[in-house]
Amino acid sequence: MTDRQELAGRVAVVTGGTRGVGAGIVRALLGAGAEVVAAARRPPAAPLEAAGRAAEFRALDVRDPDAGAALLAQVAAEHGRLDLLVNNAGGTPYLPLAEGSAARHLRVLELNLLAPLLLSRAAHALMDRQPEGGGIVMIGSVSGQRPSPGSAAYGAAKAGLDQLARSLAVEWAPRVRVNTLVLGMVRTEASALHYGDEEGIAAVARTVPLGRLARPEEVGDACVFLASPRAAYISGASLLLHGGGERPAFLDAANADHDGNHANNHANEKES
Repeated sequence: MTDRQELAGRVAVVTGGTRGVGAGIVRALLGAGAEVVAAARRPPAAPLEAAGRAAEFRALDVRDPDAGAALLAQVAAEHGRLDLLVNNAGGTPYLPLAEGSAARHLRVLELNLLAPLLLSRAAHALMDRQPEGGGIVMIGSVSGQRPSPGSAAYGAAKAGLDQLARSLAVEWAPRVRVNTLVLGMVRTEASALHYGDEEGIAAVARTVPLGRLARPEEVGDACVFLASPRAAYISGASLLLHGGGERPAFLDAANADHDGNHANNHANEKES
């Protein structure tokens, strides 16, 4: 986690900021010197602290656009500014598209796409009046870049979120920068729900080229970078944070001898 004070004096709001990835983002921003508001439906189980400082908690259901706009305006009024919005709140249960009600799938889209869209709009209205503008970070997912079986609505929403960020980066330039962090698998307190017990989590981690799941604080460090002056010329970008991605399944399914026969065959092809 960063210990620089590069965000000293800046004010940030992180949605879904009381646990998991959101809590990691909050702690990293605190460590970088920012004043941080963690907005979520439920308060954190323990105070969110870093570098001897603590985040504020504000109750918010991001699916209520009026409540979201009011919260951002209140934070800006109390602190005199709003420099960063991190649209982190999101998620989905396992739900194949042919199952469940239409209303359930619509709620997934509402949480993961419509809510960030409307919150970003409210943040822009405040940031655009500030001399230094501001920044917005969308927390995306690799589910928006590859097939997402069992969570198709979620994958579609995350793909839309990435596209939204690129469009807003053009519409709102140069005052407000908008970027996306595209996350792979992250080790949180909820990992068992997705990957099973420790053996299952370890097996899943072995599918990642770097050999492990990301840590929430690593997502936070990437947010600090995108919010910092070091990223002043970065907007409309999609930063992949997935440990190298996923090993293509065909590599393990193929029965070619990659160390021997394949090389010899390749050499023979050149000779012919």
